[in-house]
Amino acid sequence: MSIKVVIAKTLAKIGGPVSKLGSGSGKSFAGIIFSKVAGIDAISELSSDLGIGSIILTGTNGKTTTTTLLIKLLSNDLEIRSSFESNTINAIATALIQQKGDIGVFEYGIRNIKYGIPDTVQRVVDPVGVVYTTISPEHAQVAGVKNPFKDYYKAKELLSQNMDKGFIITNTDDPRTAFLGYKKRNDVKVHYYGLEVDDIHDFFDADVIECPSCGKELNYEKRFLNHRGVYSCECGFKRPEPNVKLTNIEFTNEKWMMTIEGNLFNYPNNHDISFKVDLNVPPFGFHNIYNTLASITTYATFTPKIENIETTIHKVFDNLDMSFIPPGRFEVVNHGNKLIGLGQGDNGDAAKINALFMNQFIDGPLEFIYTTPDVDEEEIFEDHFKVIKAMNPAHVIVVPGRESIEKAEEYYKIIKEEYPDAEFYPLSYEEMTKRINKLYELAIESKYDYVIMTGCGEEQAMWESIKQKLIKR
Repeated sequence: MSIKVVIAKTLAKIGGPVSKLGSGSGKSFAGIIFSKVAGIDAISELSSDLGIGSIILTGTNGKTTTTTLLIKLLSNDLEIRSSFESNTINAIATALIQQKGDIGVFEYGIRNIKYGIPDTVQRVVDPVGVVYTTISPEHAQVAGVKNPFKDYYKAKELLSQNMDKGFIITNTDDPRTAFLGYKKRNDVKVHYYGLEVDDIHDFFDADVIECPSCGKELNYEKRFLNHRGVYSCECGFKRPEPNVKLTNIEFTNEKWMMTIEGNLFNYPNNHDISFKVDLNVPPFGFHNIYNTLASITTYATFTPKIENIETTIHKVFDNLDMSFIPPGRFEVVNHGNKLIGLGQGDNGDAAKINALFMNQFIDGPLEFIYTTPDVDEEEIFEDHFKVIKAMNPAHVIVVPGRESIEKAEEYYKIIKEEYPDAEFYPLSYEEMTKRINKLYELAIESKYDYVIMTGCGEEQAMWESIKQKLIKR
């Protein structure tokens, strides 16, 4: 390790823990110090200190939950360095400096090449694993500017494009992520995960999805959710067979029983392995089935203790409760005689997932309390409106989810054409406590036994505050 790097690392260790200033507060400050003193390329010297290597997780949705589950799994077998909910290269550097362990687990959100610097991250972190959850257009907007989806997709691809060792672990049901693995199959190993069941299917109108290989329309044998499913194209590209798959699922209101089977290659032991587990989990939503598969696939690929795989998976998932879900994410709360589903749904894909989750509980008329997107987010509204109509609510209430009350009222007027008795509450974003209290009041005073409240808003604070008020009552 060079003298410059030693000095930078020492200053970062001294300054990082005691400082709450700068980007990412304490989570990133040690990395900021290190990068300013030694330069961003010097992070490669920190990365080389890992005995097994780094795993980077990215995608449009599911990154934080998948990372959280993976940390739970791997931490049973070895000491790890980790970073999540702080999507910067400085957060990764901070974890490398301040923590110990032979493997790194890092969440990394990327919306464009300029700010996400994915090629730089790949080069200096030199990951042995890149994990993709899903890739869809909903997060392509950055700082109020809508970026072309192809640029957003390219930014995700660059995180693994120059890999020449290790694994890409990717969702085979998503043609966009599957294609990233497909293109790299001659350079690195690829592990795919997906569904092999008949009990999950999409009830939304099917969108046309272009083949990522040739641009023609994909043919779907079945759809699990939006663009995820079993697909093929006349050009020859088709859904790869999953290495880890959900082969059975039984739904109840209290728990879900899942069977997951895996056949893959373990990186530390250089060995083929197989496993099968029957798990009991809380009814945590269809999106978390994919997060479960992604985390288990990654764990089985990188744990050095292959003899522990089934035992550790059972230990983590058979004792799972809803606390593993990040604050503000969608949950269904039993409040008296009402079932109220609420949580963040700030893009079309997330709102669809919330609706699919809620739909399994509905056995009567539904009220939809919708929190709107903002100015220049018409595409998000269009996707949200499709979700509202697919749920066939008996009544709709519209509340601004972002800052613009005027834009929210425009969205409301469009909704009112379809639902003439829809109501609008022009609640101010600046008066967040008042907004939270009113949304809570609307939910508990609803005359309907089934209520869904989703859309845009304060990603954690607003939704979690309402949720906690419902639970404590």
